[in-house]
Amino acid sequence: MTNISSFGGLQTTLRGLLAHQRMLDVTSHNITNSDTEGYTRQTAVATAAPVLTAGVGTTGSANMLGQGVDITAYTRVRDNYLDVSARTQNMLLGERGQTAAALSRADAAMGEPTDTGLNDKLDALWTSFGTLASNPTDAGARTSVISAAKAITDQLGQLDANLAQIQSDAQTEYTQLTGANGDVANYTKQLAQLNDQIGNATAAGMQPNDMLDQRDLILNKLSSLGQVSVTNQGNGKISVKFGDAAQPLVDGSTVVSSTNWPQTLTSPGGQLGALLSTQTQIGAYRTALDNVASSLASTVNGVYGSTPPFFSGNTAATLAVSANATTLKAGTGTAAQSTDIAYALSQFSGGVAQTNYQNLVTQIGADSRNATAQQSLSISLVNDVTARQQSVSGVSLDEEMTNLITFQRGYQASARAMSTMDEMLDQLINRTGKVGL
Repeated sequence: MTNISSFGGLQTTLRGLLAHQRMLDVTSHNITNSDTEGYTRQTAVATAAPVLTAGVGTTGSANMLGQGVDITAYTRVRDNYLDVSARTQNMLLGERGQTAAALSRADAAMGEPTDTGLNDKLDALWTSFGTLASNPTDAGARTSVISAAKAITDQLGQLDANLAQIQSDAQTEYTQLTGANGDVANYTKQLAQLNDQIGNATAAGMQPNDMLDQRDLILNKLSSLGQVSVTNQGNGKISVKFGDAAQPLVDGSTVVSSTNWPQTLTSPGGQLGALLSTQTQIGAYRTALDNVASSLASTVNGVYGSTPPFFSGNTAATLAVSANATTLKAGTGTAAQSTDIAYALSQFSGGVAQTNYQNLVTQIGADSRNATAQQSLSISLVNDVTARQQSVSGVSLDEEMTNLITFQRGYQASARAMSTMDEMLDQLINRTGKVGL
């Protein structure tokens, strides 16, 4: 049994003052960070102070007197499930957004349907052969055939160059992101530094909430680049694996050495995964475009003859017009009015080359529309999970203002209790025993 000090009540009210002051401090911290990216709402955890054994009750058991309140922790209001969901959706949005951007460029590069597209230029070639068949000796008709053919080869070369540029840009961006000074490496260094600081703070018995927020924010940014897998090491530190790399990016405070990063990634997901798959997909489009050039050369040269051929080369980048206006053959006969070649070629509108090209344009357009739709879906899903995170972890100014009033009233009540206790002690100490009282 412990004797109760006359000053015990002062200590109890002091605990109340300090507790409500700390609650006000946390609320102020929340309000000032309401617009801070990645900030998580914090709360002060209040628990009853250890009791004091005081006197013996009527049943012979010891009485226990409460001694007020203590603040035992400052916690983040966070949902781990939503964190994992957010990183997953960020990864998908990064991948789909990058894919949609690349395929949109490819679709725009084709320039279809327009009056200046390759399809119209193919139609113009067949029409020019028809005009030549009607006027085999006309110099203007011969020039028109050669001009129409050169417009096609120029267009094919430009289309291939545009697609090649998209491939090159994807490779360049991938190299920059995964390079020694790229975003992945920078995020890795920051994670390792924060791991070290958080681990030290945790070992010292502290709760480094703001540093945990910074680490979670970096994980979210990293997840848009590729798949992120986090393992809690139990000491405040985490291990982070990235994409399909064999080794982790970060293992506690250790950063992967320069000898094994950049690691080879094949299906990392996220923006990096899209940059890899984009190169493959655009490469397939270029192959299909080469098939258009090859089928065009085969079609025309098969009718025109190969000594010399009308077209040389068999890819979009190498296809060229071998014939010229002077030597252009309108027919197989020696007579000036021979027009069987020109007539036959005038009938190839909608042939294999044109069909192959139209199929390619349709495929690119469909792929682009699908990628854009998938991107829109991911934006909706990210917005949804972000809204759910905000409902749990975000700062509500209305709620914080209500807390301010509540904690202020609590502080005022504790202060009033302390004043009352002070008056009682003043009466006891300074006035007890005076005559006439």
